[in-house]
Amino acid sequence: MRVKKQRRHRKIVRFYTACYGLRQPYKVLCDVNFVHHLVVNRITPADKALSNILGAPVMLFTTKCAISELKKQDLRHVPSHSQALEAAESLITARCDHERAMSADDCIMDIIGQNNPEHFFVATQHADLREKILKIPGVPAIYALRTALFLEAPSAAQRQFVKTSEEQRLHMTDLEYEMLTKGTKNMSTSHQEKDRSDEDGFGDQNLEVQALEKKHTARKGLGVKDKVQFKRKKAKGPNPLSCKKKKTLKNPDLHSVQERKDGDATLRSRKKRNRSRKGKTPVEADG
Repeated sequence: MRVKKQRRHRKIVRFYTACYGLRQPYKVLCDVNFVHHLVVNRITPADKALSNILGAPVMLFTTKCAISELKKQDLRHVPSHSQALEAAESLITARCDHERAMSADDCIMDIIGQNNPEHFFVATQHADLREKILKIPGVPAIYALRTALFLEAPSAAQRQFVKTSEEQRLHMTDLEYEMLTKGTKNMSTSHQEKDRSDEDGFGDQNLEVQALEKKHTARKGLGVKDKVQFKRKKAKGPNPLSCKKKKTLKNPDLHSVQERKDGDATLRSRKKRNRSRKGKTPVEADG
């Protein structure tokens, strides 16, 4: 049962948000009798209970006229009424420009107006007030039964208002129809003028062609080109960053000196060998 109730409430909230533009955090305008019911049945905290129904954070409001109506009642000795008064005074007060205090129902109806500009959810225990509210487009109603809170389904008047507004969006307005007819007339006249010029203006076309040829010849004589000629990209050398650097010798002079020394040593050793061979006999040299 609880799951069905949550689904139904979710569907109702989606209807009001999609069709009437109600946005989070939702504003709930509480009547005094609704606040009193919450206090008596210990439905606290109230903002958490209402946010569970609507599935989003809420802001609770009341009116000065409603608080003054609760103050006028000679029931302050009753603990439930004193607690209800404290709870009502702790809520945010919605702006109502009434010099004299009105009844809570009339004040709420005046704040909502004809199209609910502040996007309020109205929470009340009065069945007559709920019926009046549901006749106004875009005003959801909340009520309580013992320890449970309920969200009223959209009325037939509210659903019909949504259908008519959608149909009006689909159809064109008179102003849009006039603009469209003017545009089509202008288009038809322009096409007719073009057709006449095509039928009667073969000689004019020849003159235009001749004028264009003269322009081209004049440009060629001046050296001006009609089209831009782009240069082709030629292949360049290799990227120097991708090439390996040549190995450089740290002390080339030392290497050259060492090579010279090595070369001199080999020559000397060869000369010594030749000298030693010349001084010996052939037998000794072979032995």
